[in-house]
Amino acid sequence: MIMKKNILLGMGVLCALTGGAQNHPAKQNESQEIHTVGFTPADSAAVYRVFVENAPKRFQIAGAPRFAIVGKDEKFYLGIGGSAKGVVGFDFPDPISSPMYFTTSNINMNPTPGNGGHFWINAQQSYLYFNVVALPGTKNQLGFYFNFDLCGSSYTPVIQNAYLTYRGFLLGYNTSIFYDGNACGPGIDKEGPNSMTWALNTVLDYIHSFKNGVSVAVGAEIGTYSYTTNNYTSQVSQRLPDIPAYVQYNFNNNPNSYVRFSAIARFLQYRDLVAPAKNKTVGGWGVKASGTVPIGSKWQTYFQAGYGKGITGYFEDLNGMNLDLTPSPTVDGKLDAVPAWGGYFGLQYNWTNNCYSSICYSHLRNYAKDYGTNGDPNVAWDTQYSYAQYMALNVFYNINSMLTWGLEWDWGRRVNFDHNSKHDNRLQTMLQFTF
Repeated sequence: MIMKKNILLGMGVLCALTGGAQNHPAKQNESQEIHTVGFTPADSAAVYRVFVENAPKRFQIAGAPRFAIVGKDEKFYLGIGGSAKGVVGFDFPDPISSPMYFTTSNINMNPTPGNGGHFWINAQQSYLYFNVVALPGTKNQLGFYFNFDLCGSSYTPVIQNAYLTYRGFLLGYNTSIFYDGNACGPGIDKEGPNSMTWALNTVLDYIHSFKNGVSVAVGAEIGTYSYTTNNYTSQVSQRLPDIPAYVQYNFNNNPNSYVRFSAIARFLQYRDLVAPAKNKTVGGWGVKASGTVPIGSKWQTYFQAGYGKGITGYFEDLNGMNLDLTPSPTVDGKLDAVPAWGGYFGLQYNWTNNCYSSICYSHLRNYAKDYGTNGDPNVAWDTQYSYAQYMALNVFYNINSMLTWGLEWDWGRRVNFDHNSKHDNRLQTMLQFTF
């Protein structure tokens, strides 16, 4: 047969739910069995593992495609996969404008009268990926992963990952290793808990796993630097990368049960314009604990708790709010690293092999109350973001191995330093076809 040992059909893998963790620990519909022509079940499981190991550990992205091509002598694997996802939703009473990202910091604190509800339909979370592995199973295994979704303006394709892997090294564009994608429950919302530490960086990371269940990682990453400056300061190009690291322990060598301790160091540089003008560096740092642990055969827990200074760009809700560094309220020409902390806890219950639900609560807070005032009593910093809360409750049903239906309620509340608060409810349902 011409196609013998060349086409892998029917990899029993459902893509991670858009909003749940990639390679989700408690998903009941994943299968490592590949129904192929000319391959044994053991061969199929090995191909599956290679693809998953080369994929990003990130919610809403799958690693093992339903179709794959195996080259001559099985020294080259090419997998192409993706998802078509349609979502219908309604927001009230203070709608968040984005149908993809339920970002609590974007709750409108000054809503226009009459705009207390928003109905929308969206398919921008659909995506396509390419997973390539050469010399699989050898010390010189080389991987390449590339994917894009349609989350740009007017459904413009946006690259989400593009990297190479070799002997534990990962080079390219990927989520930071300060992010823990498997420590998050399933959800329709693309953003996830507002306190999740997440960032897409240009990275050079190294990850190594030991046989006793311990794994370690360290990286040099070019992150996003988000400052607020004034007449006495300015932002400059950065001279040093962010340095994230973690150590993880898998209980009983079980990848679905682990705890991870992470840390990150940052070297935040800016220009002090007070004569004589000169560049200065502020040290940023962060620590966090995260993980997922099963309880019996039906329950799965997810958790994260983090704290740091100068790392607001790594928290989902604070990313892009210019809070890594802010002007000192007392010293001209000085920027301070803003403290912030956040955490979430989630539970998933598996009703059957094809039906499961989850609930999650998240809280995030920053302490930049005096930022930008520089001693000026006329500057109303109290109207800015102080903290926010997030909650999600959902249910998913796998209609078959390629089609999933989901229903979700999201709730978010933003509170400013002056104690003014607004909240949004989002009801949304999805139908997702994965191939």
